[in-house]
Amino acid sequence: QLYMDGIPINTADGYGDFQEIDPTAYKYVEVFKGGNALRFGANSLGGAINFVTPTGRDPFVNGVSVDAGAFGFRRLQANTGGSNGPWDGFVTASTQASDGFRDHSFGHATRLSGNVGYQFSPDFETRFYLNANDVRQRIPGTVSKDSALTSPQTAFGNNITGDWQRNIDTVRIGNKTTMRFDNTTVEFGAFGVDRHLMHPIYQWLDYHYLDYGGFARVTDDRNIGSFRNRLVAGVNLLNGRIDNQQFENLAGQKGALKSSSIDSSRNTSVYVEDSFYFLPNVAAVAGTQFLYATRNRQDRFLSDGDQSGRTEFNLWSPKGGLLWQIDPTWQAYANVSRSAEVPSFGESAMDFGIPFTSIRPQRATTYEIGTRGKRPDFTWELTAYRAEIKNELLCFYSVYGDCKVTNADRTMHQGIEAGAGAAIVRNLFVRGDRPDKLWLNVAYTFNDFRFNNDPVFGNNLLPGAPRHFVRAELLYKHPDGFYIGPNLEWVPQGYYADSANTLSTDAYAIYGLKAGFDDGGRYSGYIEARNIGNKAYIASSSITDRANATSPLFEPGTGRAVYAGFKVRW
Repeated sequence: QLYMDGIPINTADGYGDFQEIDPTAYKYVEVFKGGNALRFGANSLGGAINFVTPTGRDPFVNGVSVDAGAFGFRRLQANTGGSNGPWDGFVTASTQASDGFRDHSFGHATRLSGNVGYQFSPDFETRFYLNANDVRQRIPGTVSKDSALTSPQTAFGNNITGDWQRNIDTVRIGNKTTMRFDNTTVEFGAFGVDRHLMHPIYQWLDYHYLDYGGFARVTDDRNIGSFRNRLVAGVNLLNGRIDNQQFENLAGQKGALKSSSIDSSRNTSVYVEDSFYFLPNVAAVAGTQFLYATRNRQDRFLSDGDQSGRTEFNLWSPKGGLLWQIDPTWQAYANVSRSAEVPSFGESAMDFGIPFTSIRPQRATTYEIGTRGKRPDFTWELTAYRAEIKNELLCFYSVYGDCKVTNADRTMHQGIEAGAGAAIVRNLFVRGDRPDKLWLNVAYTFNDFRFNNDPVFGNNLLPGAPRHFVRAELLYKHPDGFYIGPNLEWVPQGYYADSANTLSTDAYAIYGLKAGFDDGGRYSGYIEARNIGNKAYIASSSITDRANATSPLFEPGTGRAVYAGFKVRW
């Protein structure tokens, strides 16, 4: 689940769209994995990602950046802000365009984000947010394995003749008010989103979303007797309406109306999480969430039958665990948590006689244990987990990228997520209090995802995810801000694209080189070469139930490319 400054991004029926995320607009990103996202009331298997924007009280609120590179990529970004007494404000805008590596992959996007805050006192603040996006993007489509590896720039034929696109206009407004007392922080707010999706694919999808909601959260951190106790509790309301129309796609233009409905979603979640430190550095953590959700469709196109229907869900999701603060820089944890994900309106397979009202919520019990830490010359994070899932929402039927999502029976996700950074050599050319360093960053993910005694697919591996994924870089870092070094992306084993485990990708390794300077001051810049060997590889895969050698399921990776950028801030 996605958030901007703690305010939900997802649509009311569950979709999250990364096209609405401007990576130049945020000062940092928070990732709360799995059950750790309960502090937002989030309840998805993966957890939550929160994008945090600067305010007018941050340093360097003014800036301009320019980026350019291969395949016609160019981007211009600017931001400004400031404060005056109790008022402060910040606004950032970017516009970018690209011709694209593949045929029929050109597009452009303009994005705007801003906020205005007023401090009634140092402990009482309200802030208003605005986010707007205009995205126009052609879609080259998925192709066969042979095409992806021998002619990676070639688009799928249907995508060209149908002029497949994904175009989005959104305007989001929100408010968050924060009140701080001696031991307690109270946050509450509201938001509304107007989103228009214009999406010529197998049909011309014209969806107009109106989403709105509110939230309230209290965080209380105090001593009870001689024991520290931290309590988080809150409520989230997220409601919405989709004016859903689908037309025949005539070479990218609207043809005859094929379906029409009003799709309404309501979601109310109430959550609480308590961390009780029964030892000064060890906390017992317990919490739960209750979710009430409805999905209601009113069919307005009855010539193919009445597809109206309504579903209702009442779901509890408890959590328990331990948190051990071994020292100020080192933490260990263990959790057992439940999660529940309600299906969206897009999850059905009507062509196969499975209406959306038959799709059940995805439930999972997840066990995880891990450690994380941050020291001057060594940072790490290591988590091992196992999620036992019932009714996982999977794409069992897929034709030319049109994914039909239904429930699996029982599945299992288990694996390891690991990351580390270390200064493996110091004092190469510069000694003293600020030496130069040779710094190694490594991120490794092991995914063991599989069916669990499925009546059709047995214990086959789930398609679409590589079992091993490695990214690494070795950087020389000078104390004046200069850096340079190579990087690597490695998938040492291909992965399946179908549940029957008959068609797989190939292993690959690509490498690059980057250099730049950033001393935390006014000026920064970079230049980066990617896929220097111009390796043809498959970057991602759509999935289906059964595939053959010609199934168009694969997205080719981008070829050799060079990018550069420069930023001035003050």
